[in-house]
Amino acid sequence: MRLGLAQINTTVGDLAGNRRRILDAYATLVALGAELVVFPELAVCGYPPRDLLFRKSFVPDVEASLAEIAAAIGDVPALIGTVVPNSAPGGRRFFNAAAHCRAGRVGAVARKCLLPTYDVFDEDRYFEPAAEPTILEVAGRKIGVTICEDIWTNPALGPAARYHFDPVKWLAAKKLDLMVNLSASPWHHGKGALRRALVTDAARLLGCPVAYVNAIGGNDELVFDGRSLVADAQGSVSAQLAAFAEELLVVETDSSSATQKSAPCAPLCAAPADTDPADIHAALVLGLRDYAHKSGFKTALVALSGGIDSAVVAVLAAEALGADNVIGVSLPSAISSQHSRDDARALAANLGLRSETVRIADTVMEAEKALWHLFAARPRDVTEENLQARVRGVLMMALSNKLGALLLTTGNKSEVAVGYCTLYGDMCGGLAVISDVFKTQIYALARWINREREIIPANTIAKPPSAELRPGQLDQDSLPPYDTLDAILQGLVEDGLARTDLVTRGFDEKLVADIARKVDLSEYKRKQAAPGLKITPLAFGTGRRIPIVQKYAG
Repeated sequence: MRLGLAQINTTVGDLAGNRRRILDAYATLVALGAELVVFPELAVCGYPPRDLLFRKSFVPDVEASLAEIAAAIGDVPALIGTVVPNSAPGGRRFFNAAAHCRAGRVGAVARKCLLPTYDVFDEDRYFEPAAEPTILEVAGRKIGVTICEDIWTNPALGPAARYHFDPVKWLAAKKLDLMVNLSASPWHHGKGALRRALVTDAARLLGCPVAYVNAIGGNDELVFDGRSLVADAQGSVSAQLAAFAEELLVVETDSSSATQKSAPCAPLCAAPADTDPADIHAALVLGLRDYAHKSGFKTALVALSGGIDSAVVAVLAAEALGADNVIGVSLPSAISSQHSRDDARALAANLGLRSETVRIADTVMEAEKALWHLFAARPRDVTEENLQARVRGVLMMALSNKLGALLLTTGNKSEVAVGYCTLYGDMCGGLAVISDVFKTQIYALARWINREREIIPANTIAKPPSAELRPGQLDQDSLPPYDTLDAILQGLVEDGLARTDLVTRGFDEKLVADIARKVDLSEYKRKQAAPGLKITPLAFGTGRRIPIVQKYAG
């Protein structure tokens, strides 16, 4: 079968825009000879729609859009991810579904069996699970239809099974000619290899080709990387689409030497390997670009401190939006070092950014004067340090308001984890671009950015990191070296280890207790932070739900 894979970038709630994208992709793939065209999960409405599903008109509007799409589908059928209402008297109100459209109408509807309810997923809140997968006959072939989580039952995922039913095993007894999987699987580092294993193992189990069609693009904190693929009956990958880019491809699934016809959608980029830091860079650029453009922003603001975090964010912004659409702002205080000012200026020149300077020394002094009678007889402390950061936040937000530009925050995951950030200061902004990137990863990313020429000044990478909120301040004054800190945070935050587990692994008990305390005490800050782009298995976002007020110290 000549199978058309439509790896497209949809926007949540943009029914008209998604419809145009679907129909354009369909027409292109049919022209390339496809006999069946497959789209990603929930392509009609975008993924994830979340509580938009509860708006009275949303699902009826999705149904109407699907009907318009179906009316334009000819004799070549299409499988399109959508939402359908549940007409049964009990259960959840909707199904996550794949509509089989042909000859101007919606025919069979396949429904998702397994509903993920972990990390960023909460599908059990909205959808009713199907009892079993759907099998369609298309061009004389038996095709099993699964949707995303339906194939995530492989023992390689761990010994603890999440589900009592395995759709792939159920389909294995049906002697299929092909299985397709419509997916909207968000990316995190290393996930591409895992998905590849799931698809190839499923093909071997079923004894038939498996086509996996994934979404690409950014929607809020999630970044979808595409990497749609086809595995033959022996479990060998016969075709793979681009990473972090739209692409259309026709694959001959009946032949082990698959013939392919492709039509790229803009923007097209070479698919990087699923390795660090190339994938991290590609994911952050795509997530930033889509967050800005889908939200209506054309320009971005970055406060350039001369440090490595703001430098990396500026590079990502320039690539995502174009250097002409990024404004770098230096906000030196009375204690800002000359080398930081020079590094910020050099970075802006290397990138070709518009560069502005707003001096804050007088503003900070006036703020301290205004508070002097209330601060009298109290020693200077972190309050005055934070005042500098908050002045910067006020001024950057004013620029954002006046210029209509998206303000990007520059805090990394290591800092956000332990509260090494100022609420209503450097945390001000509309998108936290690197809030899921550990500091050690930031250094690796900076070196990767400079792999061909110096973009980030060498001094920015080489110098000890500092917030420069007091003279001579260094991050290491109050934090351990970042390789140690990140290893502890990996265990505490992402792996869910107990403090005793980390001590057993050789970390100092007092240090582990101190870091864990900082993480817990900073939860209230993170609840007020700008949304961040997720690139790890567990980010500080919707997938991590720790109470602010809690006393557990395990």
